[in-house]
Order: sequence, then C-alpha cells, then structure tokens
Amino acid sequence: MIVDGRVLREDFVPGEVVHRHDEVNLLSESLEPLLYEGRPDPAFLFGPTGVGKTCIARYTLGQLREQEPTVRVAYVNCWQEYTRFRVLYSVLEAVDRTVDVHRSTPKDELFERLSRADGGPIVVILDEVDQLEETAALYDLHRLSHVSPVLIANREEELFASFDDRVRSRLHAGTRVRFDRYGTDELAAILAERASKALEPGVVTDSQLRTIADAASGDARVGIGILRSAARRAEREGLGAITDSALEAAIPDARTAIRRKTVEGLIEHQRVLYDVIADAGEIEPGDLYAEYERRVEEPKTNRTLRNYLTKMVHYDLIEAVGERRGRTYRLVDGDDEAGDDR
Repeated sequence: MIVDGRVLREDFVPGEVVHRHDEVNLLSESLEPLLYEGRPDPAFLFGPTGVGKTCIARYTLGQLREQEPTVRVAYVNCWQEYTRFRVLYSVLEAVDRTVDVHRSTPKDELFERLSRADGGPIVVILDEVDQLEETAALYDLHRLSHVSPVLIANREEELFASFDDRVRSRLHAGTRVRFDRYGTDELAAILAERASKALEPGVVTDSQLRTIADAASGDARVGIGILRSAARRAEREGLGAITDSALEAAIPDARTAIRRKTVEGLIEHQRVLYDVIADAGEIEPGDLYAEYERRVEEPKTNRTLRNYLTKMVHYDLIEAVGERRGRTYRLVDGDDEAGDDR
C-alpha cells in the first residue's frame, strides 16, 4: 500500500508546492541578491505550527541553489541546537569545517572558522529560532557578510521581545513572510498530492482526504500524520485500501504520536515545566516556577520560563487558562498518553 514512505515524513520537501506560491515568491525575492553577489536582508517566516514554514524555506533554497550552486545552505533546528556553540557548530558542520572541533573549543574560535569559510555565500535557516537560549549567535551571523539568515518562528512580537537591543536593531529591517492556517480544501489538496506519490492508486478517497483535513484543523503536520497512520494501520491489517474504520482509529493515534514526539523533543528545563504541570493537573505560574526551581540545580530566569511555556502552548502541549493575574496552566486534553512515557 505504501510505495514511498519518505513522502509521508514531516521533513519531506516536495518537488512542487501547493497553495504557498505567494510565500515562495516573497521569500525568493528577498534572497535574490544572492544571484548577483549581493547580501540579502534577513528573512523571517512567521506562522503557527503545521503551515509549511520549514518546507517552504527548504524548497525555496533548493530552487535558489539550482540557479546558483555556489550558495550553501545550513539548516539548524534551534529546538535541539539552542546555544551559541551549537548553532555555530551546526553551520560549520553543514559547510564541512568541523575538523578538530571539540566541545571544549572556544566559541570565538568557531566564529573565526566561520568567518574564514570561503567557497560561496551561506544561507542559514534557523528553525524554531525563538527556542534559542541566547541571541549571541544571531549577532555572530549578522556580522559575517557571506552569511544570510532565514529565521522561522511562530510570532514576531514574541520573537523580538526575546532579542537584546543590538540584535533587535540589526534584524529589524528584514523581510517578513507570514503564513496562515490552511483551509480544508487547501489541506485536502496537499494530502492528495502526498497520497499520489506515497500510496498505491485508489487506496484513499477524496472524501477521506477531506475528513483528514477537517480533523487536522489546518495543521499539515497533523494531516500528514493521520494519513500515514491510516495507511500503516490498513497495511498491517492486510486491507487493500484505507477503510473508514481504519481512518477513524488513525486520527487519535496520529495526534498521540505527534504529541509524544514533541514531548520527547523538549529540552531539559521545558520537560521539567511540563512534568510539574502534568503532576499538578492545573497550576498557577508562581507555584509552577517554585516547584520547577525545586527540581533543577541551575534554574532559568522567569523570562526564559515564560518563553518556554509560550512555545509549549504553540505546540498544543499545554494551555494557558485565564488572564495574566488569574492565569493557570494545564495539559491540553489528550496529553495524558504522552505524559505516561516520562
């Protein structure tokens, strides 16, 4: 039934994009100076999860490299690479400049290596850039004339609030590419395109694809996950096509799998916050911070904790209930399955 499982992966970049042509054109225009030995302004991709920001960034850079092969691309997931050292190392690794680099290598030496990394311009895609614990790496990248950053985040206001003044002033002039949630028709078309390449012909109907799109509520990550889960379930059961019962069972399965994967990807301090909320059921910020500080040896600042909590809200792991003074945090309904694995 599944003839090419890669197409149903979250990180798959299609040969053609569906329903994001305006965003591709705007990002392409912002990067156009690279075709004429110029340096583009930073580019920002803003929008909720599952709207194609990462896919469009990678797709557009792939198209650019076809026109100008000397452009090198470094993709950095700041959810995992959230320190200055890790960001600089990831960029150096992408351009094959990490020989003899160790964990004890000074960060300034990494910067010097990157400053000498000749061979063409480097575009650095910083995904989940609002996860960075320090913004020094952004200042580093901006200082290098042969490096152009593309920054991906959920909301502009929250991202710029996390910047220090020198970074904020230098990045303020960049191009903004904004992404809205997919409509049901748009997401159904994206799923149809994926299904045509990943599955045998006729194993999923247009009606079922619309059911998936409705269940995903505009989140392509969830929609693709449901399609993948339904196909795998039907395959395990030896069915010749995806049945409605297999699809119905796949919807909660896919959501649980995505939730679990997201929880497993939380950095240490976010995971402590998540566990405190899970244990409490519902908790006020003051009590949450106090219990968090009791559980860790080197607690982060309250501002950093607020950023962590905001990110987890964006990813539907937790929800903030009420206004600021009376706000509480609790897990999103259905999160118990993910919490059981901790």
